[in-house]
Amino acid sequence: MSQLNRPVSPHLSVYRWPITMTLSILHRITGVGLAVGFLALAAWMLAAAAGAEEYKAFATTMSSLPGRLLLAAWSFAFFFHLANGVRHFFWDAGYGFEKHQANASAWVVIVLTVVMTLAYWLTF
Repeated sequence: MSQLNRPVSPHLSVYRWPITMTLSILHRITGVGLAVGFLALAAWMLAAAAGAEEYKAFATTMSSLPGRLLLAAWSFAFFFHLANGVRHFFWDAGYGFEKHQANASAWVVIVLTVVMTLAYWLTF
């Protein structure tokens, strides 16, 4: 087999990773995370319906460090999915498709997500 002098197609090492692609991937990941979070919500409701002992056991589990980290991750996922969903709503209306607008709105989503998550957890 002979080696042909063909141009090599650019790959990931040539291009910068765009913020819009990062948010698209994160939107899908947070959607899955929210679905898992609904299982925890259902478990919380079942524990509350089962009685005081079961509810206390569930509350103790969710008050532990791993439980709090899961709750923080779920709140981050919720606020990110909300902010990015609003961004997509504007896209559906036909606004924000220019490259600089899409990049700016991506950074707004990130900042809003962090601010809303911190505001939520610091008010407890």
